[in-house]
Amino acid sequence: MKKTLTVLIAAGALLGAAGCSASPQLTNAETCARVKTVVSAQSATSDQAGMARVANQLRPIKAVASDDLKGPLQTIIEYFDESAKPNPDTTKLEAMKADYTAAGQSYGKICGSGQ
Repeated sequence: MKKTLTVLIAAGALLGAAGCSASPQLTNAETCARVKTVVSAQSATSDQAGMARVANQLRPIKAVASDDLKGPLQTIIEYFDESAKPNPDTTKLEAMKADYTAAGQSYGKICGSGQ
């Protein structure tokens, strides 16, 4: 019984470790394609719920995004998070707006304006 339990624990640990392996980093084109899918979805609305939904869908993309797009995606996610709050801090949003605009421009340069 102890041997069976030990084998099962070891197998579970191996499967768990395999599931935690790092995801490969995406290229710029792959990152752009995934972001485009998120922002062009019907659920990507400009209301608070839509902003929260988009931010949550961008998080896993940012985790494996190309180095060129990680920074802009992080800035966009932070802006969407603040915008999606029940009572967004308008002063904070105003302060974030320049970085958000710059992030959008960086994304546009890398992904093309049609993305």
